Amino acid sequence: MLSDVTRRRLAADLARAERSRVPIAPLTDAHPDMDVVDAYEIQLLNIGERVAAGARVVGHKVGLSSAAMQQMMGVDEPDYGHLLDDMAVTEDTPVATANYLYPRVEVEVGFILGSDLPGAGCTEDDVLAATEAFAPAIELIDSRIADWQIKLCDTIADNASSAGWVLGTGRVAPTDLDITAVDAALTRNGAVVATGRSDAVLGNPATAVAWLARKVESFGVRLRAGDIVLPGTATRAIDVRPGDEFVADFTGLGAVRLGFER
Repeated sequence: MLSDVTRRRLAADLARAERSRVPIAPLTDAHPDMDVVDAYEIQLLNIGERVAAGARVVGHKVGLSSAAMQQMMGVDEPDYGHLLDDMAVTEDTPVATANYLYPRVEVEVGFILGSDLPGAGCTEDDVLAATEAFAPAIELIDSRIADWQIKLCDTIADNASSAGWVLGTGRVAPTDLDITAVDAALTRNGAVVATGRSDAVLGNPATAVAWLARKVESFGVRLRAGDIVLPGTATRAIDVRPGDEFVADFTGLGAVRLGFER
């Protein structure tokens, strides 16, 4: 494990890269002994700094929640990051592409919690009982690591490569939608660039949310009423170009759009 001094230095390096838009080399290049606990502690250092500066945690995202991504990273479980209120983007205002290094978008079914989730022992049934509504979502991901050359600990330390999120206006109760059978299609400037189905996320997106609830409890965190949870993407991530207009359509759930400045 890394020393506290090293963790703080690496957290500062990532924060500086995000502010300056100048990427850094993979943390694991210089610290091949970094483990997952180190990486989450680095993530939490930066989240704590942002909260102290006035940001508010409004939820979490799950990453590496498909079999293909886990195989690529050589892991057997997902990872997670934090969603802050100052990361929110909107359907109505184009995003400044220059604010990011290597932006990509992912299509997700968002969970809006209506009640608190248990930690240890949390199940898919607990998740569905606590979910107030599903919502169409796009996650904006980015890497402060040069050219997305990341290993597992690099992305975890970098807030699971999260950079922004937007929810569409649609809201559907869990009793009115089979969360395992939602087809999604993403268009860029009117052309379909990705398709997928919600069961690509661990067979059931609620499984990812239950995993998250159990995982974050080990760091003293609980998922609370009002939180937004993005359980992972049903499609591949798509690179963003200046001027792009994305629309994600979900069967039974509606659509969400996200545009980028030229």
